[in-house]
Amino acid sequence: MGEEHTSRGKWSEKSVPHKGWNCVGVDDLEEPSQLCQMCESVEIRYVHLMEHPDYSETLAVGCVCAEHMEDDYVRPREREKDLRRLSGRRRSWAGRKWRISQNGNSYINTEGFNIVIYNRDNGFVVSVARRESGKRQTGKQIYPALTDAKASALKALLWAKSHL
Repeated sequence: MGEEHTSRGKWSEKSVPHKGWNCVGVDDLEEPSQLCQMCESVEIRYVHLMEHPDYSETLAVGCVCAEHMEDDYVRPREREKDLRRLSGRRRSWAGRKWRISQNGNSYINTEGFNIVIYNRDNGFVVSVARRESGKRQTGKQIYPALTDAKASALKALLWAKSHL
């Protein structure tokens, strides 16, 4: 008869706290490609980065383990839902039709914002303005290709929604 495996990863270790963890970040790996560092048995796509004051390592865990570690069964699912929504948004963003301004710059008007890609220093920068107030911010990052700048423009839009 084979040996029965009863370990539940770090859940079985007395030296690892089971409750009182805080999520310090989330990440979308775009496909299940990493083993949960708490249960050590589930491949995860959406990673919740968990820290505890009595444990020196940050653990990358799945939603179910994050729920138990935080003793919160709402926020981990909300974080994961936000990541799923952003992932879908990135896919649809890539297919957006950009227009060309009179000055030859790619631009798009969306959600009350004007986003423009400028050619600068052998690359491209992203500028975003709230159309109602005219408040504008131009990024410092220079992208080598127009497609890179257009992909980054979604991040600029999301930033602008809460800062401009």
